[in-house]
Amino acid sequence: MCGVVGIVAHGNVNQSIYDALTVLQHRGQDAAGIVTCEGGRLHLRKDNGLVRDVFQRHHMLRLRGDMGIGHVRYPTAGSSSSSEAQPFYVNSPYGISLAHNGNLTNAQELREQVYRDDLRHINTDSDSEILLNVLAHELQQLGKLELNEQDIFTAIRAVHRRCRGAYAVVAMITGFGVVGFRDPHGIRPLVVGKRHTAQGEEYIIASESVAIDALDFEVIRDLRPGEAVFIGRDGSFAMQQCAEKTRHTPCIFEYVYFARPDSIIDGISVYRARMRMGEYLARKIQAGFPDHDIDVVIPIPDTSRTTALQLAYRLGLKYREGFIKNRYIGRTFIMPGQKQRRKSVRQKLNAIDLEFRDKNVLLVDDSIVRGTTSKQIIQMARDAGARKVYFASAAPPVRYPNVYGIDMPTREELIGHGRDEQQIAEAIGADWLVYQDLDDLVEAVRHGKSGVREFDASCFNGVYVTGDVTPEYLQHLEALRNDAAKARKTREDAQVMELHNDG
Repeated sequence: MCGVVGIVAHGNVNQSIYDALTVLQHRGQDAAGIVTCEGGRLHLRKDNGLVRDVFQRHHMLRLRGDMGIGHVRYPTAGSSSSSEAQPFYVNSPYGISLAHNGNLTNAQELREQVYRDDLRHINTDSDSEILLNVLAHELQQLGKLELNEQDIFTAIRAVHRRCRGAYAVVAMITGFGVVGFRDPHGIRPLVVGKRHTAQGEEYIIASESVAIDALDFEVIRDLRPGEAVFIGRDGSFAMQQCAEKTRHTPCIFEYVYFARPDSIIDGISVYRARMRMGEYLARKIQAGFPDHDIDVVIPIPDTSRTTALQLAYRLGLKYREGFIKNRYIGRTFIMPGQKQRRKSVRQKLNAIDLEFRDKNVLLVDDSIVRGTTSKQIIQMARDAGARKVYFASAAPPVRYPNVYGIDMPTREELIGHGRDEQQIAEAIGADWLVYQDLDDLVEAVRHGKSGVREFDASCFNGVYVTGDVTPEYLQHLEALRNDAAKARKTREDAQVMELHNDG
């Protein structure tokens, strides 16, 4: 999962892009990057690390220009090499920079096409660089020295015909403008905003509405599936549908875990969706455990707080904050490598013994992926004196890998794969475990007037909405994503860096 932003303004955009990336930091903590355009010159800074660490004062002073794009990244194939930090850049034609959230399911096929037919070289393992070169090739095919907005939309139509999978993109054409576009299924979010200034309108494109709100922009609306927006450096603004066939199926895991609760995605409040998840979970507990002996409901911070609070209210139980979180430790789900995840849990959370001692505790989390974190947290609750520890997940069992930009592990590394709920409860050490039903999760998220009626829920049901995910593709993806492959890639990256430093 990644976060993207693009801004066109009447003054320097470096600080605004930086601020937007800090707001989107929850979407990726592996690397960050900004590229700005000053006249016909580009200024780029990107590296591994958090936004606050990648950009120092001297970097910001160099990032001059009235338009630019930014990116926060976490790796979907295990690499932590700084060479794959975004935005990517290609000089021909026009000088194009691109930042991408998602994953192309036909990346291998496109890589061969780009080399064989488009005569372009791909320098990294990133599908985002492939996407950039596809866009560059389609713009070059127009054969024009100067572009107009319709040329941009024509090229994006061709990108949609060639690319499959999930992609929410911001791209900048040097000296001309910024473009944003979304895949025909609208799997990954992308929203557009504007603000009024004395010099005229300024525009922003971002992964979540919270970035727009934080910078005092006004949300215009989410991009529709297959739609593109062009913001010219001259202040022009245009939106156009560029995909021939669309089907709106946003990723439901955005609402469960990834998005900030104060975001609104495709007209759906993430906060209210999580409240309704708590209500549906409470109903299931009442039906399945009518004589429960729960004393207190405790969330596993931070994502599950809203769900846990509503669940406790519906059950008439006490809600308590039993874990204190160290906010300087990253989100464990998006940390590369199992050892690092295990080590980080104890550093990240500390139990308040007073809330656990001699109590029957219901812990609530957004989801259970590998189960190692859940197991450690349950043990922490027992060590703090809990008599019994029950566990509730706001999401159904995660049984299948996600192929659309979420770095979920191989099926064998998912605790939900091949186990029923009782077996999972035993594996994580819970006295009993309750999962959200998928139908209830869908109903909790789509409630209201958003118009979204279906979602990509492939990690729960194994149904991949793009219709092109084969067993062979899953095997290929698992070979890239398993922890052994990630460890090997990390060692290779470290060796490269060591050789570079020695040189």
